[in-house]
Amino acid sequence: MKKLNYDIVYFIGVGGIGMSALARWFNATYGVFGYDKTLSELTETLEKEGIAIHYDDNVNKIPSDATKENTLVIYTPAIPTDHAELTYFKEGGFTIKKRAEVLGDISRNYFTVAVAGTHGKTTTSSMIAHLLHFAGVDVTGFIGGIATNFNSNLVIGGTDKAIAVIEADEFDRSFLHLSPNIAVVTSTDADHLDIYEDGEALKNSFRAFIDKLAKDGKLLISQKANESLDLGFGSEYGLEASKIRAKKIKIGEGVFVFDYADENTKIEGLELSLPGFHNIENALAAIRIALLLHIPAQKIKEGIKAYKGVKRRFEFIFKSASKVYIDDYAHHPEELNAFIKSAKALYPSKKLTVIFQPHLYSRTKDFSAGFAKALDQADQVWLLDIYPARELPIKGVTSDLILSQMELNDKKLISKKVVIDEIENSDFEVLATLGAGDIDRLVPEIKDVLQKMNAHA
Repeated sequence: MKKLNYDIVYFIGVGGIGMSALARWFNATYGVFGYDKTLSELTETLEKEGIAIHYDDNVNKIPSDATKENTLVIYTPAIPTDHAELTYFKEGGFTIKKRAEVLGDISRNYFTVAVAGTHGKTTTSSMIAHLLHFAGVDVTGFIGGIATNFNSNLVIGGTDKAIAVIEADEFDRSFLHLSPNIAVVTSTDADHLDIYEDGEALKNSFRAFIDKLAKDGKLLISQKANESLDLGFGSEYGLEASKIRAKKIKIGEGVFVFDYADENTKIEGLELSLPGFHNIENALAAIRIALLLHIPAQKIKEGIKAYKGVKRRFEFIFKSASKVYIDDYAHHPEELNAFIKSAKALYPSKKLTVIFQPHLYSRTKDFSAGFAKALDQADQVWLLDIYPARELPIKGVTSDLILSQMELNDKKLISKKVVIDEIENSDFEVLATLGAGDIDRLVPEIKDVLQKMNAHA
């Protein structure tokens, strides 16, 4: 990409997973500064990488040499409109762009694979980036999670000829800034109804994203998403019925084994150490993309075996002879359903305890019945308070809205303060923490207490 006419790139909301990948990308060439409201493991890592970050909304923390001529300001839609620093830049005539706009600017300089979907896009995009990188292909990847193989949410290619793999976010219609050469749509289940009027408006946004494909571009879409959008074109993939499908699925010791098949290619005995039937489906898309980009089948097989997943996507935190602890980002009913079904398939005779933190008042209100139905598949459920993120409370919307619709008997509301006590007094065999809020802050403490319990067993 040609160097932009800026010396300073300033991020408002630098700690978000998408924003931080962009910040890392710019940090290779520009002076990068940023604000975030919360100190986190990720912002601490960014600071160690040389990005100056502060945590109070204070215009005096903006670099003194930042001018409207030499500074590009990038912000996330999650930032409130009355944010003092954002107001300062607007009133000062600075160039201000949303993260999605900048990502679109960058992608136009590359052959781009864009992965969209209300769920599955992070795992799928990280798999594609990994398979290409593993095969020696020059790749630049912007991923919506920390890919374990790269220990980052960014893969920096060596040249301008690199293939870009970009997670395409439907929130705030961000993915409409992209113009991909290859598009993947993993799922179109209703979500973000605080942004979209209804599920049909969301589907129309996905159709608009597909329309952004290059003239000679290719579309790869899951069977369920294709049925939802009723497109009549595109290459369809799915676990059983599609032309691109998985066959002979077996569950081994923490490994899912399957065959890949499409119209022209069969790859037998693929081993995926990231559990879950939904992750086999994600792998089908990644494998098809790798084949389209001329990666040999044997190299793909080796790459799938070497794939280590994404942080907080079916991430095994602790294992002992009697207990297993898994952490996952699942925050939509379909994601909870996929996780719980996969966990039960992996450990069919063990008691599964789920700790779930609902994310957003609006999502809880819109999908409470779906959450209840999904959680009913567990053996024991502890519900935390709703994580509000960018939202103000909605009257009558609490975690009890989910709990009251559940048929499971072993369920209760708990606070984060008593999670450790509950774990110490529980007879669980498989424990899962699920949610997109700040439930991950509990993970190190839970891991520590499980290690101590195991030592004294």
